[in-house]
Amino acid sequence: MEHTKACKVKDLKELISELRRIFTDDIINVEEVQALMESYESNPEDWNEYAIFDQYRYTRNLVDEGNGKFNLIVLCWGEGHGSSIHDHTDSHCFMKILQGNLKETLFEWPACPKAEMVKKSERVLKENRCAYINDSIGLHRVENPSHTESAISLHLYSPPFETCQTFDQRTGHKNRVKMTFWTKYGVKTPCTIAASQENN
Repeated sequence: MEHTKACKVKDLKELISELRRIFTDDIINVEEVQALMESYESNPEDWNEYAIFDQYRYTRNLVDEGNGKFNLIVLCWGEGHGSSIHDHTDSHCFMKILQGNLKETLFEWPACPKAEMVKKSERVLKENRCAYINDSIGLHRVENPSHTESAISLHLYSPPFETCQTFDQRTGHKNRVKMTFWTKYGVKTPCTIAASQENN
């Protein structure tokens, strides 16, 4: 992958095209991908068809499969919705805020069994910001801190993964959970029994 300065993209369609171009190689330039995603100025006209909510939990809505190199997903967070603490199965995770604010809390990996997990940091990401995490950085929990406004985010995972581990903050106990999509390309997926701790 060439280490070139990311261009500014005009819409989501162009962002997807540029992402596919820079993911033709197996080497990921994290700074380039993050800068490219941050350069996209959120426009609801681009992503409205993927912004499908559920009143009880946040949703994962597939936008593009990136020629098998990445998944691009719109996540919709109702008021107060959040994930549990989770890893990213050795994948790169980019998270861009399309609307509203999201709180990200970073945790250390559990050091020993049955011990409370150590919080590393906490920050609120605002519209158009793009964050990055991988498993060497730590684990995180993402939540919509607002009780009056929804939030929407655009996530890129490379390589795509079908399961991840979730962690209990009090004990560090971990579970493996299957990842599912609420919709694919704007179309509702068949009903499946999803684990209550499924994450982003």
